[in-house]
Amino acid sequence: MRRPLLLHSSASLRNGFRDSPVFSAAGSVWALLVGMAFLMLGNGLQGSLLGIRAAAENFGAAVTGFVMTGYFVGFLLGSQIAVRTIRRVGHLRVFAAVTCLASLAILIQSLFVTPLVWAVMRIITGYCMASAYIVAESWLNDRVTNAHRGGLLAVYMVTAYVGMAGGQLLLNAGAPTSHDLFILCSVLITFAAIPILLSITPQPIQENVESLSLSDLYRVSPLGLIGSFGAGILQGSVFSMGAVYARLVGLTIAETSLFMFFLVVGAALLQWPVGKLSDRIDRRKLITGLAAFGAVIPLAAGIAAERGPNFLIGSAPLIGIGPLLLYSLFVAYTNDYLRPEQMVAASSGLILAFGSGAVLGPPAAGILMDGMGPNGFLLVLAAGHACIVGFALYRMTRRDTVPVEAQLPYPGAPARTASLAPAYAEWVSEQVESDDAADPDAGSDDAPETSGQLERTAPGEASAAPDVD
Repeated sequence: MRRPLLLHSSASLRNGFRDSPVFSAAGSVWALLVGMAFLMLGNGLQGSLLGIRAAAENFGAAVTGFVMTGYFVGFLLGSQIAVRTIRRVGHLRVFAAVTCLASLAILIQSLFVTPLVWAVMRIITGYCMASAYIVAESWLNDRVTNAHRGGLLAVYMVTAYVGMAGGQLLLNAGAPTSHDLFILCSVLITFAAIPILLSITPQPIQENVESLSLSDLYRVSPLGLIGSFGAGILQGSVFSMGAVYARLVGLTIAETSLFMFFLVVGAALLQWPVGKLSDRIDRRKLITGLAAFGAVIPLAAGIAAERGPNFLIGSAPLIGIGPLLLYSLFVAYTNDYLRPEQMVAASSGLILAFGSGAVLGPPAAGILMDGMGPNGFLLVLAAGHACIVGFALYRMTRRDTVPVEAQLPYPGAPARTASLAPAYAEWVSEQVESDDAADPDAGSDDAPETSGQLERTAPGEASAAPDVD
């Protein structure tokens, strides 16, 4: 009697997934999700692998920092160039080319273990990864309706975090001093292209959006732009020098992989509660509180490291909270002050600010680690968070924020994939436009203001209007 019940239950579960709009949308882009999972596995593994190998080769922390920052230099180039390349040759060809090139880059690093070669290869890798992210995320964003895009982006974020965290555990699959892990990175990155290239999903059409200069973006939201720059410094330092720090304080390869794994997982688990909280309170207060927490935790982690590896690994989830969550808050905060047609261009500006900060983070951490030991890494994190706290408090004295009920949805952009911000911005702008269309009287003088009807300062008028922040 139980067997039919189990079969019926299984069938009901399958029907439930099939009837769910979000899971149905995810099924329509399964190739993208599978491909990105493998890409994040490979990218997560190689970042920590190169840091550990550089330490084993005695590059020195400062040299390692400059080598690792090449990734973010390439990421910046890719975020600015990829869209034009995609328009010329198409999504599929770009994705195939950059995954092959990234796969070759990591193999070249295993053959030529010198700082100069590694720095050049990191630039190439950063360019390839930014291009791949933009291809996949713009494709994903194009394949669903506005009603289900938010849920699908959430599925994508979970996929990205699982892949990135899983890549850290793959450090245990071989010795960093051998070719094995480098080959594994190459295999994972190459495999990422297979499901996408074999998919018959139509390619998205690129459309032009309204431009927004950095100076205009700063006038609209100084905290959003400067904060994104600071978040880039923090995240660049964590992903480039976190594994180096762990090795310098005496953690084994297995312990280092756990340190980096929990660093990512802690932030992933807090994405949803932090996002919900940010939609219910003044975002500047949450940013300030999170940054203040991030300024204190590195100091506590330094004490934990002296007590043993288990204490340091236990503090890893707390270390990653600020660096991995603040950027999403700055994106959401900035979008609260933008018109829908400005959001995609503004997101590109925030990516540029984030990437510029990420370029500076690794060498700054490396120089301090060479000068004062491993704790220089923690000092960069503490100082970076403290600067964000100071600027956020200063901005609070300049002008009130938007009402809580007028705030737009929290994006929760995955770490290391800041290129998702334009996809999120496009979704938000469509939501706002849909709200306006559904409520034609919302713009009247008698109607209450909502996130779709807030009067926002246009870039051309920003110089004449008071600072918005």
